[in-house]
Amino acid sequence: MGLSFLAPVRAILENRREGLYCIPGDFYVDPVRRVPRAIITHGHADHARTGHETVLATPQTIAIMQARSGRNCAGRFEPLDYGKPLCINDVTVTLRPAGHVLGSAQVVMEYKGYRIVAPGDFKRSPDPTCAPFEPVSCHCFITEATFGLPLFQLPPVEDELAKLMQSLRLFPQCTHVLLAYSLGKAQQLIALLRRQGLVDPILVHPSVWDVCQVYEAFGVAMGVLEKLPQNPSREKNMRGIAVMPPGRGSTGLVELFGNHRTVGASGWLHTSKGRKQRTCDLPLVISDHADWLELLRTIEETHAETVLVTHGPDAALKRALHGGPVNCAGLTEL
Repeated sequence: MGLSFLAPVRAILENRREGLYCIPGDFYVDPVRRVPRAIITHGHADHARTGHETVLATPQTIAIMQARSGRNCAGRFEPLDYGKPLCINDVTVTLRPAGHVLGSAQVVMEYKGYRIVAPGDFKRSPDPTCAPFEPVSCHCFITEATFGLPLFQLPPVEDELAKLMQSLRLFPQCTHVLLAYSLGKAQQLIALLRRQGLVDPILVHPSVWDVCQVYEAFGVAMGVLEKLPQNPSREKNMRGIAVMPPGRGSTGLVELFGNHRTVGASGWLHTSKGRKQRTCDLPLVISDHADWLELLRTIEETHAETVLVTHGPDAALKRALHGGPVNCAGLTEL
């Protein structure tokens, strides 16, 4: 049989140097180079490149892009709300929630009765800061596979959050510095802490602050936040919680807090290798991506006959789906 099952997909989509291209619609989905027309699934920089002539996305994603990259990061913006169909040439495009971050969307493309869903990144665990993932029945589902290995069966978010709350009780003299991505993970953790009854001000890095303002503008309450000031003397006496992005840029800032505990939050902390690479005092296995079992459940719920795998290993999913009603290939094989 080979890859003949990809024939109907190849009539609609193809891989180009710029990224995933919809042939009859004449647009790209999350292109990696500048293009005339792009549909952006969400605001993370590896999906939301700047410089496109026209960007179609949810209003939330557009606001996030402008907050992070400037109001003129694209020539023109076309906001499209969830569930509202739009005809682009001969392709009907609809955006559905992906549950990844605020405004994240699955791109549903329908052409001559054949439906393809490209969700970008997605997660299935509960998140009070964004609309939950909505399974969409389709012929072809393009799944991410960030955690596309059976070993990535992650614990419930509630269990990991309980570890943080316990640490706050055991070490009240320490500033707990949460190392979390500026978009998505930071806001999720802040919202979860608010739900636990934390009302004290939370100190946030400027990059986190900017995104939190967008979340607030779209009705997601963050509570009282304080932007990290320029004067480091203030942090010396701080107690409570601070949130900043992981990476080299924050290393020096963390040391300003004096007596502190660093708290990591990532699905990669599920493995010993990930914990060694992401050193922190308190590792929390909290991810903004679907884990292995959630990937399989999502594929089943879409009723897709063809699955294309991207952003991760495809071999394990191919093995898991082999012999069943679903044909599976890597997106690069398209």
